[in-house]
Amino acid sequence: MTTTERAALDAYSQIVTGVAERLLPRVVQLRTGRRQATGWRPTGSGSAVVFTPDGYLLTAAHVVDAADSGTAVFSDGAERRIEIVGRDPLSDLAIAKVDASNERLDAATLGNADRLRVGQLVVAVGSPLGLTGTVTAGVVSALGRSLAARANSGTRVVENVIQTDAALNPGNSGGALADATGEVVGINTAVAGIGLGLAIPIGATTRRIIASLLHDGRVRRAWLGIAGARRPLSQRIARRLGHAAGIGVEEVVPGSPAAAAGLRTGDLILDVDGHAVADAGDLQRLMLDEAIGRAMRLRILRLGEVVELRAIPEELAA
Repeated sequence: MTTTERAALDAYSQIVTGVAERLLPRVVQLRTGRRQATGWRPTGSGSAVVFTPDGYLLTAAHVVDAADSGTAVFSDGAERRIEIVGRDPLSDLAIAKVDASNERLDAATLGNADRLRVGQLVVAVGSPLGLTGTVTAGVVSALGRSLAARANSGTRVVENVIQTDAALNPGNSGGALADATGEVVGINTAVAGIGLGLAIPIGATTRRIIASLLHDGRVRRAWLGIAGARRPLSQRIARRLGHAAGIGVEEVVPGSPAAAAGLRTGDLILDVDGHAVADAGDLQRLMLDEAIGRAMRLRILRLGEVVELRAIPEELAA
């Protein structure tokens, strides 16, 4: 091994150890359960990230599914009781709270996944297989992946999921995916195969979900009532409209806001309130709580002609 190779290895090691030292005290193991008449019943385990000094934890919703309480185990072995503050199965994010009334906890810094690049070094910290304080490293393998998250109310695509080859195992869910500075850029959510881990990106949409969970314990979403998929436009039409693709409407739910607005199967949605939409993820980003009950202008392509419709989204039932 050459001197240059040793220096490169040392630089890599310094980054990983630096991130580990910063995050290990800020990532906990969760043991969750539910109170019942016959006592406390365990429901699962995973990881969580301390993201406020007063004890709020960010984790994956499936980690705390069916739980109302549990225990957080810190890297130094300390254990604290937790309560579930809120969960959002359709983004697979949840918030829990430990009692930190007498002290301020070390809190991780939430970063911005929008700045990630394919090939960039990332470090995963969590409690795989119940082993508290485990660190693995890898790279961002891909960005913009989609992950179908299912809940009682339906299925939602978790947008722009980060794909990494940092080793993830059962129990890593809810733990941190960090960049080289130690900022948390993702919450680990799934192991999709050998060498294939997925994390929910920390970005503007995630921060709004976190704020809703902290304030209301849930996330309100708007609903139009369509099923559709990306549909590319021909070059001639794309040049005329300035759009390469839109959302092809494959189904309109009877009695839905979309049906009331006059949307039909076969329509192609070009933009909503002036925002271009090319796939379901683009539309989902607009269907947040402030859209509920507010008239939205839809520009659609129908039989070769551009038509404008007015739709009023309703709240998606929980």
